[in-house]
Amino acid sequence: MKALFIVQGEGRGHLTQALTLADELRSHGHEVVGVLVGRSKSRRLPDFFRKGIKAPIGQFESPNFLPTPACKRSKLVRSVAYNVTRLHRYASSVRYLRDKINDSGADVVVNFYELLTGVTYFLLSPDVPQVSIGHQYLFLHPSFRFPPGNRLSLLSLRLFTIVTSLGASERLALSFREMADDEEHNIHVVPPLLRNDIFACHCSNGNYLHGYMVNAGFGESVKQWHKEHKEIPLNFFWDKKGMAETYKVDPTLTFHQLDDHKFIESMAGCKAYATTAGFESVCEAMYLGKPIMMVPAHIEQDCNAYDASLCGAGVVAHDFDIDNLLQFASTYKPDPKFRRWAECGGSRITASIESVALSN
Repeated sequence: MKALFIVQGEGRGHLTQALTLADELRSHGHEVVGVLVGRSKSRRLPDFFRKGIKAPIGQFESPNFLPTPACKRSKLVRSVAYNVTRLHRYASSVRYLRDKINDSGADVVVNFYELLTGVTYFLLSPDVPQVSIGHQYLFLHPSFRFPPGNRLSLLSLRLFTIVTSLGASERLALSFREMADDEEHNIHVVPPLLRNDIFACHCSNGNYLHGYMVNAGFGESVKQWHKEHKEIPLNFFWDKKGMAETYKVDPTLTFHQLDDHKFIESMAGCKAYATTAGFESVCEAMYLGKPIMMVPAHIEQDCNAYDASLCGAGVVAHDFDIDNLLQFASTYKPDPKFRRWAECGGSRITASIESVALSN
């Protein structure tokens, strides 16, 4: 089987899912013939992905969330307005995707929540079957519980999620827990895609706190908290343009550019984890038994954080006030059921993709 990946490039989660699935497919004798990644001016494709994917990479301009001027929480209305002004560019991206799909020789397209993949299938109907994969497809499941909040934002999120998967033969919904499939909406609930590095790493409980922020403006909140708590070491990761690979503020506060192996190593040895609530890294922390504080940066992460909190994995906060994390960590108990659920993710997802490829 030959697979073509199309990946939303915002944040770390979709990229690490693509890396994991590429390794899993190859271990079953399949081939990843290429990877197409959505890009934007506010993000750069991390080196860990370029080096690790081991397949030709193409990039195209794609819609994305805009952070606030302080680079903290994304504003939905502002993001929509910005993306409307760039529709002509996205039209070119849709034609680019159509041509790449048709010329790839792939038996299946695996879409990691990239909006323009759904638009391409809706408007131009490529012949290659598509499987859409992401935690977000749980938002279409009738049993999913949403956080209290703006109904318009939640409706917009659900609509966005539907559009990403237009034309998909199957939606694979990555989940923190087992749930029944939703045949009516073509949703197959599967475990998260965790990398072998997570399964293999040695876990310990160090004295430092580990963190990741998708929007670098949260770094100022971390610095403010750190001024009053310099006795607690902080090891944080971000994707801030123009900064060195390692920015050491002082002996107990360091910011790193995103490097996946360093990130996993830091998580494995930390006392607790603070994050902007991306699904993938929350799952990694849950597997390693780390207490989590989640500070959502947009509506999608609000849903991730609320869902994880219902599982007892962490606490939701509005800013990087790490006192909340320390308080939660003092009583946290890991859930052994999650480890068993996560360990069968790769094989179950591969089987679903094989089924779609063989049935067309």
